[in-house]
Formats: sequence, C-alpha cells, structure tokens
Amino acid sequence: MKTLKPVRIAKIALVALIGLYALLVGYNNIVDYGSNFEFVRHVLLMDTTFPGNALRGRAIESADLHRSAYALIIAIELICGAACLIGAFRLAAKFAAPAADFDRARGWAVAGLTIGFVLYLFGFMTVGAEWFLMWQSHEWNGQQAAFRVIVCIALVLLFVCQPTPEES
Repeated sequence: MKTLKPVRIAKIALVALIGLYALLVGYNNIVDYGSNFEFVRHVLLMDTTFPGNALRGRAIESADLHRSAYALIIAIELICGAACLIGAFRLAAKFAAPAADFDRARGWAVAGLTIGFVLYLFGFMTVGAEWFLMWQSHEWNGQQAAFRVIVCIALVLLFVCQPTPEES
C-alpha cells in the first residue's frame, strides 16, 4: 500500500494553485483588457499622486509605453503560471520517487514562483508603488493587493524549497 505523503501533496497543490492564479490573472487581463489597463495607465501617468509632487517628472505619458508595460505584465503573469504548472506536473511525476529525486524536480516550480515574486515585489511594489508613487493615489493604489500576492508566493516558495522528508 502506498503512503499518503501529505507534504508532497501540499507542495504540488500549492505550486499548482499559484500557477492557476497567475494564469487566471493573465487571462483576465487579456479578456477584460481595459479594467487593469486603466490601473497601469494611471500609475504610469502619476496623475493621481499628491498635488505639486516633486517626483512627477518620472511620469510616462506615452500611450504606446503604457500598452507595452501592460503587455509585459500580462506576459510575465502567463509565464509565471505556465512555469508553476509545469513545476507541479514535474513534482507530481516524481511523487513516488525518493525524496531527493522529488526535490530535484522542483526547478520549474521554483522558477515560476520566483518569476511571480519578482513581478509583484519589483514590478508592483518597487516600480509601481515607489518609483511611480502609486502609494500616493487613493484610487489607483494596488500595494495591499500586491503585498498579499507576494506573501502567498513567498510562503509557497519557502515551503517548496525545504527538503522533503523521505516519509512525507
């Protein structure tokens, strides 16, 4: 009789869930393009930051650059999601293997999770919130949402990177 191996099940499931989340966000951004495009556009325009903002010179007013930035975000979301799902499948393929082999199969999962972490920490918190001062906007401030995603991804990344016990 096979052992249940709950730690392996948890690692596979959590990586797959992050992958599904990222793919859904990317898909939603394609299908309902205008909703989040407006968010990106306003953040880059810095048009809702504090009046008289001394850093407003950073604003990007080019509609082409707005669309390019949004396309890059969507592409990274889809890449993150795909890499996580590939990672989950690779881990699942090694489910019954020795723990060392299972852990060696986590490369795609770690890559996908890292891509997602970088997108939200660098893209949204560093570039959006700090460079373009998104935190100053009451209407277009996505810091809390980005932070929630960062925490979820970071916790899964830390968990997946822990050595898997042989009996788990």
